[in-house]
Amino acid sequence: MARKPSAKHRSGCPVSSALDLLGDRWSLLLVRDMMVRGYRTFREFQHAGEGIATNILADRLQKLEAGGVLTREAAAEDRRSTHYRLTSKGIALAPVMLEMLIWGAHYEENDAPCAAIENMEQNRAAVINEAYRRWEQRDPTPLIPPFISQAKPLKSNSAKGKSKR
Repeated sequence: MARKPSAKHRSGCPVSSALDLLGDRWSLLLVRDMMVRGYRTFREFQHAGEGIATNILADRLQKLEAGGVLTREAAAEDRRSTHYRLTSKGIALAPVMLEMLIWGAHYEENDAPCAAIENMEQNRAAVINEAYRRWEQRDPTPLIPPFISQAKPLKSNSAKGKSKR
């Protein structure tokens, strides 16, 4: 199953090679948004609530496309618009993404509803099968909704951003 690397990797370790492609702050969040939220457009990614800058978003989409994780295609309803879609290599991350979601819900502070996580944890195969079904049928219906943050933003005491009176 060894493949010739398409880019220079730090080592021959599969984990290292995967991190070369997916190990930045944003790439897996973009994969998550395509896989479980049904996002397809630049605008949807930009307004996902993560706060990614447009130049970083464009760079990561390009990097994931070059790495074979996603592809770009003209939107059926408006040929001028671009839709991003996971490739078979990208959707193959479904089990990894599910396990990261469950792990993060258990060990990190988050806003995921406990019942939803417990359901996913108890029905892993069904969740993964549903992700694949939606991908195969090009169904953009969200697999899980965005988790709405219950935390209130902290007030800053710094002068930055305050107007002078």
